[in-house]
Amino acid sequence: MSLPSRCRVLIVDDSAVVRQLLGEILAGDAEIEVVGTASDPYVAREKIKLLKPDVLTLDVEMPRMDGLMFLHNLMRLHPIPVVMISSLTQRGADTTLQALALGAVDFVSKPTLDVQRGLRGFAEEIITKVKMAARARVRVPERPLLPAPGSTGTQSAPDTTVLTAARARFRTTDRLIAIGASAGGTEALRVVLEGMPADAPAVVITQHLPASFSAAFAERLDRHSAMAVREASDGEAILPGHAYIPKGGQHLRVIGDGARWRCRIDDGPAVNRHKPAVDVLFHSVAQTVGANAIGAILTGMGDDGARGLLAMRQAGARTLIQDEATAVVWGMPGAAHKLGAAEEIVPLERIAERLLTLARANA
Repeated sequence: MSLPSRCRVLIVDDSAVVRQLLGEILAGDAEIEVVGTASDPYVAREKIKLLKPDVLTLDVEMPRMDGLMFLHNLMRLHPIPVVMISSLTQRGADTTLQALALGAVDFVSKPTLDVQRGLRGFAEEIITKVKMAARARVRVPERPLLPAPGSTGTQSAPDTTVLTAARARFRTTDRLIAIGASAGGTEALRVVLEGMPADAPAVVITQHLPASFSAAFAERLDRHSAMAVREASDGEAILPGHAYIPKGGQHLRVIGDGARWRCRIDDGPAVNRHKPAVDVLFHSVAQTVGANAIGAILTGMGDDGARGLLAMRQAGARTLIQDEATAVVWGMPGAAHKLGAAEEIVPLERIAERLLTLARANA
């Protein structure tokens, strides 16, 4: 679907080279107009007022005010879609996840070496994500962000949702929940896992992330959930009370081992241009788990997971998708809806409750 008019973009980055490269990449698309650039958040603030962009691209490490503080202020006072330009490092992963928690729509990773060639290699992804952001629904966080690991800041009090979930005992050993997500999914998954009790059915997850981000993402989800959230290891048993995500850049499958299920880490080719891919996970769940599974697709761009969710439903699994009103991007859920893959459409805040109800109904 083309945009009704050209998407107006403001590029915010302290590097003149990056500003020029991003400008050339984005201006090369007929549906995008680069209305300006800014070298730091103070210049950006004035240009936002003057130029009224539809989307910002935003670097994190900048002089005078870092990108996270600027993003926090922007979302509080003048929320507009933001695509973060982040580095492929552990620190970059932690910071990018914080930015997504603050309301950024998505991110693009930039290399630490040979930036010019690296950014041009990501040109198609950059253009696609900026145009997607122009259509996205900006979600302003309802509560403060927890500090990153190693931060000296004071942490917020434990979230009452997590504590309530931990006390709401749930006993089952033969159900499996499979969840797929992409753009907007890091925060949507946090909301869902916050609502799961410590002994919930096992959860397997595919979220589109680059390789260097998955460890930080698992740690972040683990801090927010009564469940134990971890990167999956090849061959490990899938246990109740645990949630598993693949290492970035590798697929996660579920395989059978007698009466048990195990994780299989698959280094095969990308599927639907993604690795990990939701369809890979869902098709394995349909084949291995069948009617004992519950599947859900959350916010995300594209159609990854739609065919896999349909396969799960055809195998007897219960299936649902996040509703359009609460999704940052309704691409993946919408594609599943068009295929008839989902039995139910559920608001984000009710998905955890509904997953547990469906698991109990079949127990």
